[in-house]
Amino acid sequence: MPEAILLLFRLFWTFFKIGIFTFGGGYAMIPLIQSELVGDGFITAESLVDFIAVSESTPGPFAVNIATFIGIEAAGVLGGVVSTLGVILPSFIILLLIARFSAKILESKGFKAAFVGLRPAVAGLVLAVAFTLAAERIFPSLDLNALRFDFGVFDAYAVIILTFIFVLSRKCKKLSPILLLLIAAVLGVVLYGIF
Repeated sequence: MPEAILLLFRLFWTFFKIGIFTFGGGYAMIPLIQSELVGDGFITAESLVDFIAVSESTPGPFAVNIATFIGIEAAGVLGGVVSTLGVILPSFIILLLIARFSAKILESKGFKAAFVGLRPAVAGLVLAVAFTLAAERIFPSLDLNALRFDFGVFDAYAVIILTFIFVLSRKCKKLSPILLLLIAAVLGVVLYGIF
């Protein structure tokens, strides 16, 4: 099998698996993307942070956006198409099955119990990735496997932006996430571009 076709198949299969096991919305797929795509060398951890930012900032569902962006990065436009199909196909199949057997599936005790168990797991996975991404951004030379920090490469600007946006989001709960993203982008331009 030619290398390009193999790459496209790997992208499709990886995003198909991610699509199957993404419970709780697009952000719940970030741990899977980190494990499957960063771990396999499709993208770097730094690229993942960039793709999350761009996917959140562009119109459309987060899962579709990030699959498309990563696919394009890994294998061009065709990679974007294949990755997008891979991530949406499981949802499409599951929705067809639920539509066909909805009353039996949605009302079953097993189904309800499974989702009660999945909710805290999804929250824990999202928090774990949020911690990892924040730590990698604030401490670029952080070795998460050995848990060693190199404070000589401490990124003070990242801490300033992270703290400011966190405090602002807690103090002004009615602020739009879009506005918070714009504020973070302006802070990034000022702190990294000017200073």
